[in-house]
Amino acid sequence: MSERRLIYPPVWMVFGVVAIFVIDEYLPGPRFAGASAQFAGSALLVGGLAMLVIAGGLFARADTGMVPFRDTRVLVTRGLYRYSRNPMYLAMALVLLGVAVTVGASLALAVPPVFLVIIERRFIRAEEQQLEALFGEEYRAYCRRVRRWL
Repeated sequence: MSERRLIYPPVWMVFGVVAIFVIDEYLPGPRFAGASAQFAGSALLVGGLAMLVIAGGLFARADTGMVPFRDTRVLVTRGLYRYSRNPMYLAMALVLLGVAVTVGASLALAVPPVFLVIIERRFIRAEEQQLEALFGEEYRAYCRRVRRWL
């Protein structure tokens, strides 16, 4: 994948947020609302943002690159990475789910799964190949211990 043409995962997340607001504004469909939806959506949003910060901090602490396909020097397996091989992508999906629940447009609930499919196809497959090439058996053992998502 050409470096110039690569749209990084946070940009895809922003596209997802925009899509949620477009769906909310222009596509009729069942709606849900109320204090419980607002609370649940806000909790998912804040939880996802917290996970992003924590997972990014683990990369910084390990002194390795966070940008896909660049500057990978260390296999990060601590913290959130003990439970998911992709906590940053999972966190972005939680942010999108939180926004969708908060706005209350049920059709917008399709955005997080679409985001995950895009990320899996555009990033995760290639990242896994790169990590296996770089870290070999250490990475394969990590994959046996830790699931891709949860």
